[in-house]
Amino acid sequence: MTTRTINPLDHLIVGFDKALRVVGGVAKAARPNPGVSAPDCELNTQEQRHSAGLMRVNHVGEVCAQALYDAQGRRASTQAMRTQFAKSGREEEDHLAWTAERLAELGSQPSLLNPLWYAGAYALGTVASRLGDAVSLGFVVETERQVEAHLNSHLDQLPPQDAKSRAIVTQMRDDEIEHGAKAQEMGAAEMPLPVKAAMRAMAKVMTTTAYYI
Repeated sequence: MTTRTINPLDHLIVGFDKALRVVGGVAKAARPNPGVSAPDCELNTQEQRHSAGLMRVNHVGEVCAQALYDAQGRRASTQAMRTQFAKSGREEEDHLAWTAERLAELGSQPSLLNPLWYAGAYALGTVASRLGDAVSLGFVVETERQVEAHLNSHLDQLPPQDAKSRAIVTQMRDDEIEHGAKAQEMGAAEMPLPVKAAMRAMAKVMTTTAYYI
């Protein structure tokens, strides 16, 4: 029995198909939405708009996560790394579906700039992966540290009665912590301070813009 080799064109087609599905909002969760069992609540217009803005930011973060994990997983040198990137990517797709569902419940929609966010994140993931496995893993660790802090800030900012959004964000945060810890265990390199600062600056631009658009 022969094993079919996937050529570069196949990789390109698969990657393009994934990008279209992500930016087009086609995501399917493998796990139940944590917000389903949370109680409904009454939000006034301002609170609803604020929750929607925060969840749109979180949805953009998951669009970027899909791009990053896909780019890094494709260029990882070991099967263990490829497997871990794939596992993390599947869990991030849960987040993508959950945040999209919550946005719809809040009467809002994903960012209109999702194609831009996806392309930029894919480029960053490609650069990180080309610098070696340790750097690629280190990029994951630092990304997840910053995402954890970002999600904690959202838990502080979300209306206290918005239990559905809060349940989703809490599970997302727990998953991100696990992803970062796993990358650390696999031999992540520490990112230089200027790189960390640049990552925070780029994240600030993304989150500020995505809240509104």
